[in-house]
Amino acid sequence: MGGVEDETEPPKKRPRVSGDFANGLSVVSSEPDSSGDIMAHPLPIEGDKEIVGSKGVIKRVEFVRIITQALYSLGYEKSGACLQEESGVLLQSPVVNLLIHQVLNGKWNESVATLKSIGLLDESIIKSASFLILEQKFFELLDDDKAMDALKTLRMEITPLSTNNARVHQLSQSILSPVKFVHVGSSNCSPIRTKSRAELLEELQKLLPPTLRVPDRRLEQLVEQALILQRDACMFHNSEDNEMSLYKDHQCGRDQIPSRTLQVLEAHKDEVWFLQFSHDGKYLASASNDWTAIIWEVDLHGDFSTKHKLFGHQSPVSYMSWSPDDSQILTCGVEENVRLWDVSSGECLHVYEKAGCGFVSCAWFPDGKSMCLGVNDKSICMWDLEGKELQCLKGQRIRKVSDLEVMNDGKQIIYTYRQASILLLDVEAKVERLIEEDQIITSFSLSRDNRFLLVNLWNQEIHLWNIQGEVKLVAKYKGHKRTRFLIRSCFGGLEEAFIASGSEDSQVHIWHRGSGDLIEALPGHSGIVNCVAWNPANSHMLASASDDHTIRIWGLNDLKMKHKGPANQCNGVHYCNRRGT
Repeated sequence: MGGVEDETEPPKKRPRVSGDFANGLSVVSSEPDSSGDIMAHPLPIEGDKEIVGSKGVIKRVEFVRIITQALYSLGYEKSGACLQEESGVLLQSPVVNLLIHQVLNGKWNESVATLKSIGLLDESIIKSASFLILEQKFFELLDDDKAMDALKTLRMEITPLSTNNARVHQLSQSILSPVKFVHVGSSNCSPIRTKSRAELLEELQKLLPPTLRVPDRRLEQLVEQALILQRDACMFHNSEDNEMSLYKDHQCGRDQIPSRTLQVLEAHKDEVWFLQFSHDGKYLASASNDWTAIIWEVDLHGDFSTKHKLFGHQSPVSYMSWSPDDSQILTCGVEENVRLWDVSSGECLHVYEKAGCGFVSCAWFPDGKSMCLGVNDKSICMWDLEGKELQCLKGQRIRKVSDLEVMNDGKQIIYTYRQASILLLDVEAKVERLIEEDQIITSFSLSRDNRFLLVNLWNQEIHLWNIQGEVKLVAKYKGHKRTRFLIRSCFGGLEEAFIASGSEDSQVHIWHRGSGDLIEALPGHSGIVNCVAWNPANSHMLASASDDHTIRIWGLNDLKMKHKGPANQCNGVHYCNRRGT
């Protein structure tokens, strides 16, 4: 980027500013202020120091310019002008104001000449800015039906810049067939030819270094950055950002973390192995060693009730997956069949079977019309909802797939292969990426934004991997217990800022995702906690499933505890004995 020589002395005359343009643009005038002498003779203050603030890192001139720009962007033009006059610090130099005047008045040749004298040190920036100005001149000549003058501008002024040759070619085509010409960057196919001069000015200002022109809304950006840093550093931040205040440093307490049992759900008759909230957070599905799955409904007050109890599997139910629109759900028995259920009625719509094999995991494609199934013969099959096999992946690189995910683009699937490796496969492009651990992988979970993968390991560690582009290990979480059984973890909380996991010590463990610190270990269950699920629509609601046959719903401390057992169930019990055709 280009720079500009710093002015060593402040201006001796304190000019008045007139804010005549949108987006905080202003032009400095050297005329005296008619508002009186009160602003012409500022009192001596500490504002003349070059550095302000207790840390010695804020330059006074930059600070004042940013404040002035903020005043203009908020519409306080008189205040902005007064600040410039009283401080003697201009928002932008007279030569920049001259350039603005010339651009807005269509004085193209003068604008190019001013641009060259503005103090830019980078020749490429000068050429790029000149190109934008002359391109605007070219289009306005075409709009005035002055095709020959436009052609002359193209040949004699734009082409000699020797920059953006592809754009030059487009401009020449626009002379031959102007109706078909579309502005670069246009999102539609309408014949857009000329941008407004104000839009041109915005593009030009993006090229100017900040020493010449303060970036738009710079003060807002700095304040937002400070708030975000405070939020990210806050160990317990789990509330909406609009609750943050500029009046004090941000710090949440533990009361923002779901740590109190609000409900105990007791409808299962054996160990509960798996939990998953629907995408909209209105339902919770649970799978159990009692061969059933239950769909729980969450009302507006956060109370749970049994919507449907799903019968039909001939083995324990170990895995489930909600359809993209939450209208259907897949349940998977242990090395048995997969069943498709209607969430509204509880009816079993289809039973998927593969001769001589059983399924161990399931996932939906984002179109809601097909699914991906992990098979115990070390294959992965793609089926449509009618039970037709669309594709099957099988080979030495695929092991028994206990966990399976399909990414939001519908092109990539994630599954375990070998004991300590996870494969991220682009099915269309046939491109593979690999996560390699040095311990046996027991389970994994994908973040909602598909950027991170949470991997549970045999050695009682949970690893966080960034899977955007080249895979990278970014964090490790320790403290829970896992010696014999499959334990599942999940992302959760506001912006998925927390990691929760079950544990063989009968507790729910919660870590701060960014720091890796263990912030809660929640007692309550009397058996191994196998799985946890955080409500994606309610950052203060967490569910845990245990060998003690119960599901616990965790919330904030100021809420009261309720029990939901068999006596509180509503709706019917649904049996499913249908076979797929």
